[in-house]
Amino acid sequence: MKHEKDLLLLSYLRQNSRITLKELSKKTGIPVSTIFDRIITHSKNKLITKHSLIFDFQKIGYTARATILLRIEKEDKEEIATYLTKHTNVNTLYKVNNGYDFIAECIFKNIQELEQFTEQLETKFTIKAKETHYVIHDLKREGFLSDPELMP
Repeated sequence: MKHEKDLLLLSYLRQNSRITLKELSKKTGIPVSTIFDRIITHSKNKLITKHSLIFDFQKIGYTARATILLRIEKEDKEEIATYLTKHTNVNTLYKVNNGYDFIAECIFKNIQELEQFTEQLETKFTIKAKETHYVIHDLKREGFLSDPELMP
């Protein structure tokens, strides 16, 4: 299957991961057996690595969400990376450049819990700089390659 067909297939799956293979075949013009083979191949090659859902954290009682940028002392980088990776309230963690070492998306029940978390970080690790940006509202989330109509 050509690269464009793979992107189209993945786009439909991002839009609705519960779509049937038969529906996918109708929309893409790709035979069901080929779609099945491509999904298996993409899973084995780790292109498709996780089947997850996206939900509204506020509806389950988690009202405080923030993105925290951290610049860390060199000797603490590995230890804080391990700590943040294992922390329950860290939803996403990135290693970055341009003045900061990490960006952590954190989710808590309230701002007080989030503030306690950042205070603990400052107590446990040598943090050279920290910026906390509270997320007020999602304008777009998980949109890349999710609309088959807008495929390149």
